[in-house]
Amino acid sequence: IEALVRWEHPELGLLPPSHFLPLAEETGLILSIDTWMLHTACEQNRAWQQAGFPPMCISVNLSARQIQQPHFSEVILRILNETGIRPELLDLEITENIAMHDVVSSIADFTRLADCGVGLSIDDFGTGYSSLSLLSKLPIHRLKIDKSFIKGINETPDSKELINSIVALAHSLKL
Repeated sequence: IEALVRWEHPELGLLPPSHFLPLAEETGLILSIDTWMLHTACEQNRAWQQAGFPPMCISVNLSARQIQQPHFSEVILRILNETGIRPELLDLEITENIAMHDVVSSIADFTRLADCGVGLSIDDFGTGYSSLSLLSKLPIHRLKIDKSFIKGINETPDSKELINSIVALAHSLKL
């Protein structure tokens, strides 16, 4: 399950993230949104378990601002503790561009989270400039291929070959 944020605007209706997250990033409000999203997703997961549903992993996107915070792993571990969700039931998603540009100083935080059981996925893989060296250093569990590749899978043989290559790369990295 992936938790995705939307804004129910009183006049404009339901707004997708592209309509408000860039401004939230610019103003710094993204940190509050990230924390709220993590907490809400974990609370909902706990509510589903209490209602009798089997434990399931929930994915939550992290912003560049969130992972630039010193010791951001402490916030995530605190939320897991407050909500009573086991770490292996949380998967954090960062985009390929964030991973390649903003993560170097956060490898210790990601490693701490992975050591506790939290998953890490690279989202929108194939749209940025990946460093294979950095991919092998991060405690990544999954590569999520960007939807632009998937949409064209039946249109051209190149799309299928490209996806096969990404899957082979992921398998070679034991993802």
